[in-house]
Amino acid sequence: MALSMTGYGRAEAVVNGRDITVEIKSVNSRYFEYSSRIPRSCAFLDDRLKKRLSTAISRGKVELNMQLQNVSAQDTAVEADLPLAASYRDALALLSAELGLKNDVTAGMVARFPDVLAVRHAAVDEEQLWQDVSAVCDAAVENFVQMRAAEGEKLKEDILGRLSTIEQAVGTVEEGSAGRVEAYTKKLYARLQTLLQDQNIDEARLLTEAAIFADKTAVDEETVRLRSHIAQYREILGSGGPVGRKLDFLTQELNRETNTIGSKCQDLAITRVVVDIKAEIEKIREQIQNIE
Repeated sequence: MALSMTGYGRAEAVVNGRDITVEIKSVNSRYFEYSSRIPRSCAFLDDRLKKRLSTAISRGKVELNMQLQNVSAQDTAVEADLPLAASYRDALALLSAELGLKNDVTAGMVARFPDVLAVRHAAVDEEQLWQDVSAVCDAAVENFVQMRAAEGEKLKEDILGRLSTIEQAVGTVEEGSAGRVEAYTKKLYARLQTLLQDQNIDEARLLTEAAIFADKTAVDEETVRLRSHIAQYREILGSGGPVGRKLDFLTQELNRETNTIGSKCQDLAITRVVVDIKAEIEKIREQIQNIE
């Protein structure tokens, strides 16, 4: 199964009083590249998240975004600094006595002074938090892989169609190549007749020239290898796991054999077919850049 390197997955859940959201997105890259945006309080989870993603993704520039919000007050507590509050109260009482002002101090007024009230966060159970986050992350990864698989299937179908077009073109090359030596021999014989007029033509020499021409322009090996590469391409596309690098190598081989055919064949009709094959190979190359 071919997987696209472009994908997106998202999951959200409320677990143990925390609203956790994980988003994963990726674009093309030759290697696995990871980046993340997560709350500072969860920074210790980053390496684990990276390892979790690397088990499901082998290639691609991957970005993970995580948001975490407490939906209950279990992790927080408000504490009052009573000695400090008493100092504020005493200071206000002194001001009232010295300046002859009404002492209308209330608890609410004292609470507004700096550092009287403080929010304390309870100690985080790191292992429990990891279990909660990883569960949401796994759901996001599953959605992410499903999207990649759907995109990969579209790429696969497009490539298979282009391989069939190339295969048909190879058949055209084989048909054109089969009659080329005979046509060359007849053309050479006609030229010699014109040049030598009534003199006898050396049949042995004529056959030797035809054989040399056939050897220089034979493309049987190239077309056989092209068909073999196409068969391997289909087999790899139908297999599991990352296939992008294998397909990249085979694409280079397809291009190499096609270039050799183009250099051997001077026939205009075959040259046009070679140009068409190269155009299809280039389109395939563009598509496999998106495959993991």
